[in-house]
Amino acid sequence: MTAALRRYDPPSLSDRLRNAQATTRPLMLDIIEHACRRFPSLGQGERSARVMRLIDAEAWADAALALMELELPLWQVRRIAYDEGEWHCALSRERELPDWLDTAVEASHADLAIALLSAFIEVQALALEVSRPSVPTVRPAPDPLYEPVGCENFS
Repeated sequence: MTAALRRYDPPSLSDRLRNAQATTRPLMLDIIEHACRRFPSLGQGERSARVMRLIDAEAWADAALALMELELPLWQVRRIAYDEGEWHCALSRERELPDWLDTAVEASHADLAIALLSAFIEVQALALEVSRPSVPTVRPAPDPLYEPVGCENFS
């Protein structure tokens, strides 16, 4: 198991987000620590600093959007809607496609930032599932009786 898979546990983060009443600094830092791979990279210093400034200012929705921009460059916000007391957020790789053709990842919560972060976590979990092969590759054990034989005729 790779280090990224060991330290990233999407079900527990998803459950924690689902049960949270509001976004807090420890929650955001926990998501960054456990679900973000690009955040601490050297080439992203300015963007990482921007996310941290937004967290310090408690601009939770803006911090979530900046984090998605940093971590998921191929994904875009397709829809943010408020309906009957809940925010609904959809992220998509192909935003210009009609709804019925697009496979968007959707999440909802009473808090906008948590809805955005829930969709972010779902996309991260989806990316981990796609990166793993469907069938594990295993090298066959060499047969002790197997001996390579040269069968070329060089005459």
